[in-house]
Amino acid sequence: MTAQVDYLVVIFTATSGASGELLGSDEKEFVQVVWQLVDVKNKKLGKVNELLIKPDLSDLTEEKKEEDVVEESVEEENGSGADCVFTATSLEMALNQFHLQLTNEMNSVGAGTSMCLCTDGQLHIRQVIHPEAANKNILVPDCFYSFFDLRKEFRQHFPTSDLKALNVHIMADSLRIPIDVPAMLDHLAALDPSAILPAEIAVQHVHIMASIVLALLSEPFCHMFSNPERVSEKFETGTCSKMEKVCDNTVIRARGLPWQSSDQDIARFFRGLNIAKGGAALCLNAQGRRNGEALVRFVSEEHRDLALQRHKHHMGNRYIEVYKATGEDFLKIAGGTSNEVAMFLSREDQIIVRMRGLPFTATHEQVLAFFNSGDGCKEMCPVSGGKDGILFVRYLDGRPTGDAFVLFACEEHAQCALRKHKEILGKRYIELFKSTAAEVQQVLNRYSTAPLIPAAPAPLVSVLPAVSLLPPPGGVRDCLRLRGLPYTASIEDILTFLGEFTHDIRPHGVHMVLNQQGRPSGDCFIQMTSAERSLQASQRLNKLVMTSQRGANRRYVEEVFPCSADEMGLVLMGGPLSHMHTHTHNRSRSGTGLSPPPCKLPLISPVQVPSYSSPPAPPVLSTEAAAALYPPVGQVLLAPRHLPPGHAYYPGTGQLYMNYAAYYPSPPGSPTTIGFFPSHSSLSTPGGLVRMPGLTYNSNEVKDLINAVQGYQYAPEEVLMHAHGPVHAHNPARTLLTQPKEWVCI
Repeated sequence: MTAQVDYLVVIFTATSGASGELLGSDEKEFVQVVWQLVDVKNKKLGKVNELLIKPDLSDLTEEKKEEDVVEESVEEENGSGADCVFTATSLEMALNQFHLQLTNEMNSVGAGTSMCLCTDGQLHIRQVIHPEAANKNILVPDCFYSFFDLRKEFRQHFPTSDLKALNVHIMADSLRIPIDVPAMLDHLAALDPSAILPAEIAVQHVHIMASIVLALLSEPFCHMFSNPERVSEKFETGTCSKMEKVCDNTVIRARGLPWQSSDQDIARFFRGLNIAKGGAALCLNAQGRRNGEALVRFVSEEHRDLALQRHKHHMGNRYIEVYKATGEDFLKIAGGTSNEVAMFLSREDQIIVRMRGLPFTATHEQVLAFFNSGDGCKEMCPVSGGKDGILFVRYLDGRPTGDAFVLFACEEHAQCALRKHKEILGKRYIELFKSTAAEVQQVLNRYSTAPLIPAAPAPLVSVLPAVSLLPPPGGVRDCLRLRGLPYTASIEDILTFLGEFTHDIRPHGVHMVLNQQGRPSGDCFIQMTSAERSLQASQRLNKLVMTSQRGANRRYVEEVFPCSADEMGLVLMGGPLSHMHTHTHNRSRSGTGLSPPPCKLPLISPVQVPSYSSPPAPPVLSTEAAAALYPPVGQVLLAPRHLPPGHAYYPGTGQLYMNYAAYYPSPPGSPTTIGFFPSHSSLSTPGGLVRMPGLTYNSNEVKDLINAVQGYQYAPEEVLMHAHGPVHAHNPARTLLTQPKEWVCI
C-alpha cells in the first residue's frame, strides 16, 4: 500500500489481565475493543464504538452468574462514554461483528473504499488478537493483517523521541493537543501495568489517538499514512547458507516443545510476529531425534523482543520457555553449504517427510514403489517430482546412513504417506516423520562433516602389575553410613531422622551418594564429631523408619553403621562397601567391611597366562606407597596437571595411581571438582592412571577407547581393559578385550 488510505480505524484493545507495556504477556483473554473511524480526506471523526466480549453464562455456575450480573449492572450504571456498545459471547463472534460493523459504517459514509487500522504500539494486534485467535483456531479477518503504528508515524516528525517510552499523553503534549481525560488514571496504569483498566479509559484513549491523527494530517505536518505494518499470514520455508550473516538480536531459543511439533507449529505459537524465511529450526540430539528445542529467527529486533514476552506461554498443555540466542547458534542448526540440498529445498509449498531405517541398498525406485503401493487410490501418495523429490542422506565417503527425505505436493499426500509409518521396505520397517527444511540441513551437516578425531590403530595390551586400592588398616570410625533410604529423601529428612545426633554432625558433613545416572542411590554418609557418637547413633537408629516429606515413601533404613573417613572416601570415589557388612570393630583388612572394589587391577603374569613371555611382576605397594595412595579425604582432590611424553612400558618397580572423580553432590560446601592422585617420587617418568567407568559390553575392543583419548600423551601399550569372567584358555587377550566390566586404565 503506497497511496494514502481513505479511512483510518483508531483501535484500542484490552484483556482481563495486564495492560500498558505488558499487554498480552500473561495470556489473559481478550475482553474489550473500542474503535473510531477517521475520514482521512475530509479530516472528520466517526462515532466511538465499543465491543465487549462476555462468555455465555449458561455454562457457568450460579455463583459465577451472580458475579457477572453484578459487574454488568455496575458497568451500565457508570457508562463508558461510547456512542454504540455491542456485546459478543466469543472471540470469533467478536471479530466477525467488529468487521461487520466497520464495513456498514464505511458503506454509510461512502467517501472511499480503502481502510486500515491504527493502534498505539504493536501489542494490540501482534500480542493480543493474533495469538489468541491462533490458540483457538479462529480465522482472523483480513483487516487485522495490516495496521499503522501511531508511535512510529509520530516519530517521523519527532525523531528524537524514544519509541519505547512514547504514549498518547507524550504525543498529545508534543502536538499541543488539549486533554480533558484525567491523567491520574493513566499514571496509575503506568505505575501498575498488571492492573485492569476501567472500561471508560479505553474510550478516552481512542479519543486522544483520533485527535493525534487529525493533528498529523493537518498542517504543518500533512502526514501521509501510506506504509502500514504487515503481519505474516503464513510461515515461509526456505534455506539458510552458513555464509549468511544473522544478527544476534533477531534469534531466540524455544524449549519444551512437544516432540512431534513442526516448524508450522512454532509459527503458530508466535503468530502475529514475523518469522524470517526458513527461520524456524528444530534442534536434534546426538541420536538424530528432536530434543524439544528450536531456534527461531525473526525479521527484526522488535519482533524478537515481543517473542521474549511469550516466555512460558502454552502450546497445548505444555508451556514453552523462550530465551535469547545468537546468530551463530542459528547457523549451527539451520545453515548449510550443500548445493544438492539447496536444489532439493528450492521447491516452494512442498511438504517434507523424513524416512529413517532404510536398508543401505535402497534405491529411488524402491522408495517410489513404497509410497505408491496400496489397495486403491486412497493409499497411493505420489512423490513430488519423482526421483528428484527424494534425497538420500550419506556419509562424507558416500556410504548410505539409512535416512532419506521425500517431498510431497500437498498436505493430503503427506498425511497419506505418514500412514505408512513402520511398514516394511525390503526386510526393515521404516519410520516416517513430518520434517522441515532446517532439519534437512541439520541432518546433512551432521553426516557430511569430516570427523574431528581420525581412527587410531588398535593398541597392544601390556602387562600391568596388580594394585590394591583398599584402604590401609586402622582409622577412626567417626562417620556413619545409612543404607536403604527412600529415593525421595532430602537432607532435611535425614536430619529429622537423626534427631538428637544432628548436633554431632560436622559442618557440611552430609554427603548424598548418587548413581551413574545422577539419581539417588539410597545411600548417605555423615561425618560425626567423634567415634563414640557415631557408634551410639548406629546402635539407636539402625532399622528405624524414615519418612520423606517430598513423597509418600515411608520405609525403614536397612542399615546404620559406623565407618572411617577412608572407607567413606573410597565409596564416594567409586569403590562400594560390602553389603554383607559386619558390625565388628576389627582393624584387620578382613574386618573393614570392604568388598573388592571394581578398580582392582587383575594380576596377569606368566604364572596365570603361560603364553606371555614377560617376567613376573614384583609387588609394587609398600607402606610408603599405601600412605601416598590413601591421603585424607580432604586432600584427595588436587589440581590437574599436564603429563610429559610417556614411556613405552611402566617400570616393574613403578607405582600406579588411579584417577577418580569424587562425587559430593551435597551440601554446597563440598568439593565438586575432579582431581588426580599424584605419582610417587620413585616413578621414573611422572604419569597416572585414568579410570573410565560404565563401558559397554559390546565395546569394539580398545579402539573406541583410543578414539576417546586422542590428543593426550600415552603409549599404546599402556591400555588395559578389566575382564569380568574366566580367562580364555587359548587366547587370554581375547578374554581381556571382549569381556570388559566397567573401567579402563591408561
